[in-house]
Amino acid sequence: MDDRPLCHLHLDPLGGIAGDMFAAALLDAFPDAAEAVTGAIAAVGLPPGLTPTFTPGKSSSLGVLRFALEGAADGAPPSGAYPEIVKRLRGAGLDPETLGHALGIFRRLAEAEASVHGVAIGDVHFHEVADWDSIADVVAAASLLTRVGRAAWSCGPLPKGGGSVATRHGRIPLPAPATVAMLKGFKWHDDGIAGERVTPTGAAILRHLLDDNHAPCPPGTLIAQGSGAGTRDIEGMPNILRVLVLDRGDVGEETIARLSFEIDDMTPEELAVALDHLRTEEGVLDAGHGIGFGKKGRVRFDVRLLARIDALERLINRCFEETSTLGLRYRLERRRVLARAEKGIEVADGTIGVKRASRPGGRKTVKAESDDLAPSRGLTRRRKLKTSAESAATDGHDP
Repeated sequence: MDDRPLCHLHLDPLGGIAGDMFAAALLDAFPDAAEAVTGAIAAVGLPPGLTPTFTPGKSSSLGVLRFALEGAADGAPPSGAYPEIVKRLRGAGLDPETLGHALGIFRRLAEAEASVHGVAIGDVHFHEVADWDSIADVVAAASLLTRVGRAAWSCGPLPKGGGSVATRHGRIPLPAPATVAMLKGFKWHDDGIAGERVTPTGAAILRHLLDDNHAPCPPGTLIAQGSGAGTRDIEGMPNILRVLVLDRGDVGEETIARLSFEIDDMTPEELAVALDHLRTEEGVLDAGHGIGFGKKGRVRFDVRLLARIDALERLINRCFEETSTLGLRYRLERRRVLARAEKGIEVADGTIGVKRASRPGGRKTVKAESDDLAPSRGLTRRRKLKTSAESAATDGHDP
């Protein structure tokens, strides 16, 4: 289990969000990541003449960081074909986590463009985001997300902007159609300032990190902050994206999906088998059922699953495949979980897994895995092994 500290990052898009603003804000908050970021950008094959730079400056009297590629590119621009960009990223030798983030962000962009233009995703050809700057923005963001590690995210309401912009497809309204497609479900506000306030690259990064921006910034201890500025000057306010880094201590918060439905026409044996299959699905956190009474006095099973958000659509289909239900409900919920780690403890009867948790106030608790105790014969023996394993874990390292 990944036991890196769980932090929470909150984005304040006062000026808006773009790829360069996001990368600059994160590096301002995590300056030690600079070398890794520039190395990742160089790996994608920047042409001679272009150099990634992070430059301190000011925006409306506030200290900020700006990210850009300085110089003039020597050679042809990169291919705007989505498959070619994927090929370039896969061949760059990026570490697996950075590659995953970069591919995920470009996937969001490609899906949005395919939807807007009515083409297959493999036929998407980027125009406005098909330059070295955009590739550098995405790779820089991906590298920084890797350095941040396991974290939860939230974001304030997005400034709508307005007007139109000239593109290769002619003039289009702002926010751009692809941006709107990526940020359905997000909260927006109109501060009266026109222009492009959220770019497609910024929107793709947000959608990669968040399902929506309805969750408020949770409580925590502020441990770092960063401000990334855009290139535009906005009269009367700084054109910045600010990130706040909060230490949640031993409690992590995340959004999960809850699925529920009722069954009155399956036998207990059939439902038990179905739930066993559903529990093994990737992304399922928990699955169970209760018993009640439905129409005509029938015994009813109330089924409930908790799952990761990215597994929701697949699990809806699996519920229809494994059970006889004709419909189900789902909703998103917030949950808080304690930091925990698992460790195998060697005892007389073999290895017993022990889960250790850090509770608020610094108290530690341990619990032996019942499945590992089950093969031992006799209640007294199992209790003795449980006590032995938990005592050994208590004397070991904290999670």
